[in-house]
Amino acid sequence: MAKINYWLMKSEPDVYGIEDLKKETETLWDGIRNYQARNFMRSMKINDQAFFYHSNCKPPGIVGMMKVEGVRLVDPTQFDSNSKYFDPKSSQKEPRWDCTKMSYIGKFEKGINLDQLKELYKPEDLQLVRKGNRLSIMPIKKETALELLQKLGNPIP
Repeated sequence: MAKINYWLMKSEPDVYGIEDLKKETETLWDGIRNYQARNFMRSMKINDQAFFYHSNCKPPGIVGMMKVEGVRLVDPTQFDSNSKYFDPKSSQKEPRWDCTKMSYIGKFEKGINLDQLKELYKPEDLQLVRKGNRLSIMPIKKETALELLQKLGNPIP
C-alpha cells in the first residue's frame, strides 16, 4: 500500500468552509497563488490526507479532514477574467497554476485552535506555528499528523 502523506490546507470559513465541503462532498482546491504553496500541492499524491484549517476567523484552527482525489489539475480560475484569481500571464498552453481535487472525510467534534497548537508544537514539528507563516498549504510530518489525529479523535462523516 502506498505511503500516505499529510498536509494542512487553509481556507476562510466565510469563503469556503468545512460545511461547504461536507455539502458538496468534493471540490477543486483552486485559487492558490503562492509558488511555494503551489509546489507543495504539486507534490501531493492521490489518497494523501489533509487537515482542513479555518483561517482568518476567531479562533482559527483545524476543523476537519479531507482526502486528495485528483492531483496536478489545471486551475480553471487563472483563465477567468472575472475571477479574483485571474492571471493574465498564464496561458492555456502553459498554465502557471494547478489545483487538487479534495473530498470530505469528516469534521472533528472538537477542533483544535491555533493557540492550542502553539502550546503543543514547536515550529520544526508543525510549520503552521512558525511566526509569520502565511502559507495556505503545508506538509505535516507523519508523526505530528498521527498525534494530532489521536488528540482530535475520528472525524465525523
